[in-house]
This record gives sequence, C-alpha cells and structure tokens, in this order.
Amino acid sequence: MKLEKVLDNVNSLEKNAFLKIIDNIKSNNPKNSKEIDKILSDSSNDLKSVDSINIANVFSLIKDEFAETVKAEFVNTTSQLDILIDIIIKDGNGIMKQDWLARLYEKELNSIKKKTKQLKIELESEKSDIEPERKRDYEIYRACVLTAYTNDDINNREAKITNDELSILVTLAHQLQLSQEEIKLINYMIIPPEKESVDNVINFLKTIGAIFYSKKNNTVYIADEVVRVLRKIREKDVADKYFRRVLKTFKEPQINLICRKHNINVRDVSYEEKVNLIIKEGISLISLLKYGMHKDGITLTEKKKALNDLWEGGLKICEQLKGSTIEEKISNIILHFEEQEIDEKVGISVEGYEKLLIELDETLKSFRRLILKEFEMPDEILLNSSTLLDYNIKPRDILDVLAIDDLKAFIAAKELKSRGDLVLNILDAYKDAENLMIENYEAIGFRNLAKLKENGIIIKESELGLKFEDVTKTIFEKLGFDVDEVLKKKLNTAKDKIDLILNLGNNEVIILECKTVKESGYNKFSSVSRQIKSYVDLAKLNGYNVVKSLLVAPDFSDDFVNDCDLEFEINLSLITAGSLTRILDGFKDSKHKQFPYQLLMKDVLIKEDRILKAINK
Repeated sequence: MKLEKVLDNVNSLEKNAFLKIIDNIKSNNPKNSKEIDKILSDSSNDLKSVDSINIANVFSLIKDEFAETVKAEFVNTTSQLDILIDIIIKDGNGIMKQDWLARLYEKELNSIKKKTKQLKIELESEKSDIEPERKRDYEIYRACVLTAYTNDDINNREAKITNDELSILVTLAHQLQLSQEEIKLINYMIIPPEKESVDNVINFLKTIGAIFYSKKNNTVYIADEVVRVLRKIREKDVADKYFRRVLKTFKEPQINLICRKHNINVRDVSYEEKVNLIIKEGISLISLLKYGMHKDGITLTEKKKALNDLWEGGLKICEQLKGSTIEEKISNIILHFEEQEIDEKVGISVEGYEKLLIELDETLKSFRRLILKEFEMPDEILLNSSTLLDYNIKPRDILDVLAIDDLKAFIAAKELKSRGDLVLNILDAYKDAENLMIENYEAIGFRNLAKLKENGIIIKESELGLKFEDVTKTIFEKLGFDVDEVLKKKLNTAKDKIDLILNLGNNEVIILECKTVKESGYNKFSSVSRQIKSYVDLAKLNGYNVVKSLLVAPDFSDDFVNDCDLEFEINLSLITAGSLTRILDGFKDSKHKQFPYQLLMKDVLIKEDRILKAINK
C-alpha cells in the first residue's frame, strides 16, 4: 500500500513517530532540504498540518537519510532488526493483523533456532555436508563475529558489537559472498535471539518509522516506499517476486549451482521448491548476476552473453540490454524491476485481474492454498484484485508463482494459446476486459446499470463516476497521450482535485474533467465552469500553461453548448463519450502513433467526423 494511502488509514497519533523521524531529518539539513522547504512552505513547516500526498513527497526526498537512521539500530545486537525487517519486507506482508505478525515472528524464531543448531553441528563435524571451502568461509566469519562480540569482556565492559566492528563484519560478509540468511544464522549462533512480546516488537518498529499501527483496526501497515528502503538495507536489490521471475528463467543445473554455493540442501526437492529456498536465502540479485549464476572459470565475454540471454530470452524484454560492462548491464536489469514496481499500471485491467483470479481458483484446486503459502497470508484473507493490489501484487506476480504444470493445465482448460511464453499468453487473454469497458464507456457515463449488467459488467452505482474517469484515462493513453498521475498528485489540493492531466511537455498541459449523468444532456454549466477555472488557475500558479481544458460527458444539452461557446477564460471544449470512442477506433486504423492534440483545439463541441477525416488523410 502506498505511503499516502497508509497515512490516510491511521490517525494523527499513530503518525507521530514517523513524522518525528522526518522532522529530525529535516532539522539536520538533508541534501534535499531546499526541495523539502518548497513542499512545506504552504504549511508553516508543521508536518502535522501537511496532507498525506505531501508527506509522501517529503519522504521520497529524505529516504537516504531515513535509511541511515534505521541502519544505526543494527548496532544494538539484541534488536533482532534483521529478523523483523525480513518479515515486513516480504511480498504479501505489507498489511498484517497484530496476531498474524506475532505468528510469523514466532515461526521465524523457531526456524532460526533449528537452523543454527544444525549449522553448529555441521561446522563441528568432521564429516560435514558443507563443501570444504564454504565451511572455511563460515568458520572465518563466525570467529570474527565471536571476537567482535566478546572482546569487551577483557576490559570488563558489556559485550556488544560497535559500529566500526559491524562495518568490518559487513565488508567481510561481502567478500565471502555470504547470503543474508547465512549471515543471520552465524550471528545468532553467537548471540541467540530472545523472544519479545508482539507489543514490544510493534512499538520498536513504530519508533524507528518502519511500520504504522492502527489500534482501531488492530492492523500493521508497511508502506511500499518504506519497504523499498528497508529492502536496500537488507541488500535485497529487488522484491522477491522479481527475484523469482529471474530464477525461473534458469534451467535446473543453474539452480542447483546456486544452491550448492550457498549450502542449500536440494535432495529430493522440486524445481519450484529450490527456487523458493534460494529466495528465502536473501541472496543479493546483483551478487547472483555477477557471480552466483556462472560456473567457475568462464570468461567476461561469456558472462555478458549470459546476461543478454537472460534479458532477451528469459525475461522477454524487447529493448536491447544497455551497458558495456557487467556492472552497467546488471544495474540496468535492477533499474528495470525498480521501475516496474513503482509503475501503478496493473498490466491488464482490474476487471481482467478479477476474472483471472476467479477462473484460476475454479480451475486449479490448489490455487488459493498455494498463493496464501507463497505470500504468507492468513486463511481468512480475500483473494480479490482490490486486496492484492493493496499488497502491490499484480497479475504477473500471481502467475509467476504457479508451476509450469499448473500453467499448462489452466491454458488447456481455458483453450488459450499454448505456444511461446505461457504466462504472457494468459495475460494477453485477460486483457479483453479493458476493451469491454471501453465498449461500454457510454453506458458507464449514462450510469446505465441494467445495460452494463446485460453486457457482463457488474459494478456498484457508487463506483460508476470513478470507473468513467478510469476508462477516460485508458482511452487517452491509447491515443498516445501522457496521462500524468504524478503531476496530478503534485497539483491537487484538498479543495481542488483535477480528474486527469495530459502532459504535453515543455510545461504545457491539457486539463480533463469527467462527468457522468443519468438523464440525457449535461446542463450544469455554471458549476462545472467554476470548477475547471479553479483547476486552470491552480496549474498556472504552479508554472504550467493550460493549452486546453476538456469536459467529457455522455451528452450535453443545447443550453450547455451555447453557454460554453460564450466562455473564453478557460478555453473549454466539450466531447461526448460516444465521440471519444469513435475517435479511438479511427485512430487505431490511422498512421499516427500519437493523436495530434491540435485537432481538439477548434470546436466547442468536438465533432468526431472532422477529426476522423483529418487523421485518416
């Protein structure tokens, strides 16, 4: 869940710890202090009076400093911060009830206790299953941790690991190419973790700004933006779902090689289970791409070729992988996944996602159980598109979890395309729901629930206004416009909320307002013109030139069109939902890659006949 939405879900008292951290960072002159002051200037620098959007904007500017405040807590060897962060950054754990967090915490402690005991036996045994070189690495790191923790005893001081000692241990772990799981187990072999109460765990995580806790809902929230920072601290370069996507491009011998390098037992274990074990190991994707996926002794040229093959053949990305060095290529792979995670696009329509989930559950008996297990979700959770998107889990992420046999079974049952990439075939098949919405765009605008139901669209009346706006956005995106959500969030205030902004570049924009109406002929000109004028003034105040404002509705009365013709301050034109869909249909058959926005400048009531003739010349 985005930080902005999390802040809206908790009360002012429950935000205080987080706001206090931001305030402390702000008072210490962070590198982006000028940008922060600009955002806060309208609120007298009092964070408590700042809206959620701007708090999220400020956090984006101080995330590096925030990371440093969290890292400082690792010096406290009893904080168990590594255990707790690993729980809250896992896909599917962004929203948790208090008791579920307690269960995951207890489960992790029991797992650590069992694994450290086994690792100690292996290290002390002459006939160990650990490869000799890896065993030597473990013993070197363990000896250094033990020295760092106990050398205070000589001076009769409390045993602890100082910040300097910790930085040396981190460097050593890097050089030995230890995973986060290997580091964690060796550390806790020396300093066994003591179980804390869930209340203490929540209070600690709240104090360092890692979580928000709503007492009313008894729910822990971890904002997506915070998760990304915490993930970097734990040297997990991408979310587990993207790590899985990379691993599933590897053949089994490559997977076995990675497992051997990190002492992961793969006897009698399926391919999917091996992939999950590697993910749980906390291996850095950068380290994996640079060292872990390659056999010993291969050349630099062969490594580069392997990365290019992963990009084009495995991940099926059309553009060429940029970069002349190994490091540059890996950096661009990481950047690709970072951009995908931040991108709010679902990949298919939300309706298509909902339909996919329903049909996967109907077709695959183990589907629900598998998803709950992979994303560590409680049994009572609703597996619908709305819930999963709050967890930032998209359709591709769900399909990536399924085994190849499940994908084949689903494709066979639904008679989908079976050649090529199975996941992409399924996603393509469920994109039709988006077209269904566009086909019923006018009915949505007229709030015609009966017609929508006849055409297979089940929607609440209260959702029709937002759905009309969403489909309008989709249509303009298909026309090649940059529908700028980031700019919209930047400009919008508590009073003025622009529906859509088309960013033309060079600080030029088109403002769109969307209106649904039950009766034919939208006729409330005075109110809507005041509304749009306020939006135009807001954009101009922020340095943007509004070249056009558009009002989209299913229909307009003659009086409305006449009143609009006399209005000159806001440069307003009108377009009906029916006209817009017909323009889109004509655009698909034209030679244009982007709709020429100048065609929208002439008419008061835009006539699609003239526009269709112009784009098909």
